[in-house]
Amino acid sequence: MKSKFKKAWLVMAIAMAGGLFGCGNDDDSTASAPPPQQDQTAAAVNDIQNVVVIFAENRSFDNLYSDFPGVASPLAKAAYPAQVNRDGTTQLTSLPKIWGGLTSATDADPTVSGASPIPQFDTGVPMVTAAETEGMPNAPFAINEVYQGVGLTAVNHDLWHNFYQNQMQIDGGKNDMFAAWADDAGGLVMGHFSGDAQSLPLWKVAQKYTLADNFFMGAFGGSFLNHQFLIAAAAPVDKLDTDARKALVAHLTDGDTGYHLKVKAADPTTLPTPMDAMTISANTIFENAGTITPDGYDINTMQPPYQPSGNKPATGATGNALLLADPGNAKTVSPQTGPTIGDYLSQKNVEWAWYSGGWDYALARDTDPTGWKGGDPYGVAYSDNGTPYPNFQTHHQPFNYFKRFDPTTQAGQAERVEHLKDAGVQGEKFVSDIDRGQLPPVAFYKPVGYLNEHNGYANVKLGDDHIADIISHLEKSPQWAHMLVIVTYDENGGLWDHVAPPKGDRFGPGSRIPAIIVGPTVRKGCVDHTMYDTTSILRFITRRWDLDTLPGLQTRIDALAKNNDGVSQGDLSNVLAPAQVDSKLMTCGATS
Repeated sequence: MKSKFKKAWLVMAIAMAGGLFGCGNDDDSTASAPPPQQDQTAAAVNDIQNVVVIFAENRSFDNLYSDFPGVASPLAKAAYPAQVNRDGTTQLTSLPKIWGGLTSATDADPTVSGASPIPQFDTGVPMVTAAETEGMPNAPFAINEVYQGVGLTAVNHDLWHNFYQNQMQIDGGKNDMFAAWADDAGGLVMGHFSGDAQSLPLWKVAQKYTLADNFFMGAFGGSFLNHQFLIAAAAPVDKLDTDARKALVAHLTDGDTGYHLKVKAADPTTLPTPMDAMTISANTIFENAGTITPDGYDINTMQPPYQPSGNKPATGATGNALLLADPGNAKTVSPQTGPTIGDYLSQKNVEWAWYSGGWDYALARDTDPTGWKGGDPYGVAYSDNGTPYPNFQTHHQPFNYFKRFDPTTQAGQAERVEHLKDAGVQGEKFVSDIDRGQLPPVAFYKPVGYLNEHNGYANVKLGDDHIADIISHLEKSPQWAHMLVIVTYDENGGLWDHVAPPKGDRFGPGSRIPAIIVGPTVRKGCVDHTMYDTTSILRFITRRWDLDTLPGLQTRIDALAKNNDGVSQGDLSNVLAPAQVDSKLMTCGATS
């Protein structure tokens, strides 16, 4: 399906080529003619001295901003097809129930020593069972309106967000098979929150600066691959050299580079109706959903080769081997040697860092001399004093997959010290660097688990409060005057969105996600309709510091241009004033 924004993008591309953008923001009849638009944009880009990327988790655009004023296609007025069954044509009579229940019970006091861990941070969130979700209309729904008490403070059931399933759900741009190919979250895929500035802290930030309403996740699927696309615009590669690794290869019906997973044959005893989304979730219907493509790309969650990792060291490991994940574990990714944006920044002597919430906490657990401790004891829980456990995710640390950061070598250790920073469990060390004006020119910030907004172990409110607080510190930083901040989400978390992603390359872009662009020179009170994806961040960094273009980024640029009337994704530059933009690509003054 062709994106409805293609025509506008084509107009913008032609205008840029001829320098035909009009000036709509400043009117000074006594001033001399302004410099050409391209010069204004270049000056605005070169004025940026610090880029800060805040990478939250697992929300589609519609899930949080479906009714934000000024968006090009508000959900309430949008036309979209109803969800269909797994045959691709039959409309579902209702949404499947949420097989695992919308929420879990809140049945323990986190302040009482020895109390059982609880799955909710807000003890007022009610338990909503699977039975209570049967018969939901085949349409998007506001979770907080349909299920009273299940709002932005609730930890909802998690959803599938996998490489092949995401493409099958998108269904060529119709977005009509999210419910069909969902796991035991079922109809929750169609859920969203009706929000506003009073309930959603980042809504206020979006009102103040620029919200991008045509921004897509860099890759199909989940967090693992989308973090790789944030730093490298490429999927990790591995050898299919063992039977255990070959067992992780997905079974497809449309060839090695296809995306249709093979469904098991019906069995009257064990699997009577695999093609009916109303009677069985997609959890167990595939022959092998896989974590590796048939030609050797890692596409679903795999673990880093270095600690902290979700895979423990090899049995009997001693010395430096204790710093490694077991290389014999099929889900341990081989150390990657391809280029990253960090490599290219370092080549130009531009300082950069990846700040990770809970990094030192996790590293200490996984390199403990008494034995590897792994992740937190609970996914969603409080300690005895009422403080949330960090819940650190190892697959959210993309640079830890690269040989450059091998902790068993002196050079690798030095690289880790310089570039892989502990942000503090609650981001306090990152905030300290902000307040002291000590951020490097390029800084990525990954909040720890309970603050990242992921369904299943985090809620929106805690993450939004945290990120809004980070923004407030950035606004007071000594480095603020020349700063660009991008707040976005790694991927959609399996949640439906009604806008079709543009057709790019084999790996993406995937579904639409929120992105808020912040800074003193960012346009105020605007919604940007330019087509972007996660790799647009790499495009901006590459442009600003005149870097070589990452091979994967060039592949994406070329593929999008080929499939979108000659226009590729934007590089974020047109959100900066005084650069001029086509009014068709920007709505300003309608966000409050």
